[in-house]
Amino acid sequence: MSAQLYPLRNGLKEIEEKVIHSQRLSFEDGVTLFNSPELLEVGYLANIVRERKNGNNAYFINNRHINHTNICINRCRFCAFSKDKGEEGAYAMTIEDVLKSAREYGVDLTGSRRVSEFHIVGGLHPDLPFQYYLNMVGALHREYPDVHIQAFTAVEIEYLSRLAGLSIRDTLIEFRKAGLGSLPGGGAEIFAEGVRNKVCPEKISGEDWLNVHRIAHQIDMRSNATMLYGHIETIEDRVDHLIKLRGLQDDTGGFMSFIPLAFHPKNTELDSFSKTTGNLDLRVLAVSRLMLDNFPHIKAFWIMIGPKLAQISLSFGVDDIDGTVVEEKITHSAGAETGQSLSRDELVKMIKEAGRVPIERDTLYNSLNSSL
Repeated sequence: MSAQLYPLRNGLKEIEEKVIHSQRLSFEDGVTLFNSPELLEVGYLANIVRERKNGNNAYFINNRHINHTNICINRCRFCAFSKDKGEEGAYAMTIEDVLKSAREYGVDLTGSRRVSEFHIVGGLHPDLPFQYYLNMVGALHREYPDVHIQAFTAVEIEYLSRLAGLSIRDTLIEFRKAGLGSLPGGGAEIFAEGVRNKVCPEKISGEDWLNVHRIAHQIDMRSNATMLYGHIETIEDRVDHLIKLRGLQDDTGGFMSFIPLAFHPKNTELDSFSKTTGNLDLRVLAVSRLMLDNFPHIKAFWIMIGPKLAQISLSFGVDDIDGTVVEEKITHSAGAETGQSLSRDELVKMIKEAGRVPIERDTLYNSLNSSL
């Protein structure tokens, strides 16, 4: 272990001893980390775990986001993306629209600009049939059999299972047959029931979200996890959320990465809130790395916190800065000021400038490095 960089204060010395000896942190430790004014010290501790798990590597992916519809029966208070059917700006893509989007931005028929992942999430459309979703996944998989399809949040899977009259397990199996590879982590928001009832009362419960991922893991389908922070949740709510994710990971080992999502208030029903600060963004990432000792990867979604802060986060517990993205609609509907894409070269430059080794990966964290 390298020499201590900082004189640890405010209860962090005891936490450092646990971190050095790979001991699990408690709920109280998580609260202490969030309350500590010593951001650099918290980052130092997170970096110990980060380098223990992933060395000097920093991962990114060449991916393409596709949001097939913004029409949604759940009108969550924090969401600026969703629309009612018939509302100005509402849309629903046909299967051919989805394929055109993949061809135009993600993959072309010559193989240039080839992505390794399609990331697909959207609203809970009141009219689209279950077969539409199966056909969408199947069409993409047939045209691009080597591209991993990560699609449909747990919220969408639960809705689609009811639409199809199938169990969660059988719904996931049907999608896997069509070509689905893994689940994204969206829809988790904050598990605390009181908060959830205020910001997304129509959405499935935290326990239901966890159950969808549990079932996915039981059939050997991997997934990611998220947490939406910076709205009405408390520090205790955040720590509770992390511990519940950690508990499921103890049981299944099926989560690949954790992605904290910074709340963007513009155009939402919570637009009186301010955007998250850089201090909070880095702290949530660092504390997540420390609390989620059984998660292989912590991801900074640069779309939400900006490329510059994502680069700095590589010294605060983060080992993944997501990917090229190409076209992102959900966060930008809520006022994100970042671009909607970064090139592979830009991501590599960000990582190298941070003193890390860039590793281009696929969805399942297999290395795709050629020469970086």
